Amino acid sequence: MEVNQAKQEHLLALKVMRLTKPTLFTNLPVTCEDRDLPGDLFGQLMREDPSTIKGAETLTLGEMLTLPQNFGNIFLGETFSSYISVHNDGNQIVKDILVKADLQTSSQRLNLSASNSAVAELKPECCIDDVIHHEVKEIGTHILVCAVSYSTQHGEKLYFRKFFKFQVLKPLDVKTKFYNAESDLSSVTDEVFLEAQIQNITTSPMFMEKVSLEPSMMYNVTELNAVKSGEEEESTFGKMSYLQPMDTRQYLYCLKPKPEYAEKAGVIKGVTVIGKLDIVWKTNLGERGRLQTSQLQRMAPGYGDIRLSLEVIPDTVNLEEPFEIICKITNCSERTMDLVLEMCNTRSIHWCGVSGRQLGKLSPAASLSLPLTVFSSVQGLQSISGLRLTDTFLKRTYEYDDIAQVCVICPYMSNEC
Repeated sequence: MEVNQAKQEHLLALKVMRLTKPTLFTNLPVTCEDRDLPGDLFGQLMREDPSTIKGAETLTLGEMLTLPQNFGNIFLGETFSSYISVHNDGNQIVKDILVKADLQTSSQRLNLSASNSAVAELKPECCIDDVIHHEVKEIGTHILVCAVSYSTQHGEKLYFRKFFKFQVLKPLDVKTKFYNAESDLSSVTDEVFLEAQIQNITTSPMFMEKVSLEPSMMYNVTELNAVKSGEEEESTFGKMSYLQPMDTRQYLYCLKPKPEYAEKAGVIKGVTVIGKLDIVWKTNLGERGRLQTSQLQRMAPGYGDIRLSLEVIPDTVNLEEPFEIICKITNCSERTMDLVLEMCNTRSIHWCGVSGRQLGKLSPAASLSLPLTVFSSVQGLQSISGLRLTDTFLKRTYEYDDIAQVCVICPYMSNEC
């Protein structure tokens, strides 16, 4: 949309043009068999057509480039470039010409002019040219406001402006899912897996140059989007990482707490900010776009006041033979606890030792390692269950079942789990 504020005739003319890269020319080849009535007429016309590729005239793409015929679409994350020209259409010299370009969005007004100083004079049939650039960071309606002020030879000050309205569209649809993994034998707090689903909702293919996760200060991130092939890593999406219109691609990342935060159970428990995605792509003839999501948040895992996890457990044990496990007990509350451990036998799991053992006081965010001995009376994959912790200060009991699983085999038989 273009609107003039003043209706009077001005000595200067303002022209604004969006700068975009051209597209490859496409044609519609028409062919027929030699025995048909046209014979080789269609083939001869295509060979004479300067836009076709010599020797491959039936291909849709040609050798020529096509300049943009309209304003086109502008997508979030792309760079908006515009050419502004002020031409002196009159027959007299004008003075003190000042050209100003502002971009009005729904939340702010930005000055895009390269220079805010006035040009001393402009002779007839001469022009002032400027190119402005802006990385689009908001979707919705944008208005480019171009204002021109100048003085005539008689000292009369004149002013006019034009408005150019356009819409900024969303290029990608990004969805995220979080998965809280159980602690392994070497970590104290849980890993977090992030699955990012990225869909191309434009009408043209994209080359995905980079999709990375910038973690928050408490986490380190590992990308799980490549497989090892010898000494090198290859992307799971292949060498040519193109995303066709309406196609969706899934990226996976693993986040681990940094060592200085790993032991602080109370700190990690309250963390909901994981980081943000940084996405870079290229479209027509290498035109680049970039998006950064807002800070991604997840629901913090609820461990309750106290957490029990296994640090050491064998993968396979013999039937009715005692084996040792090491439990880690962490106080996730903000108060000191006085703990008592009770061991309750189940149908298949039998604990060795004295139940009702005093573990002593455990301060907030502190932890202790506890070796225990147990054996199984049933073959197969068995769950370690039957532990109970009691806080004598508040008379509160915490029961733990299905803590881990172990494969129990008979050493005198060939049975496997």
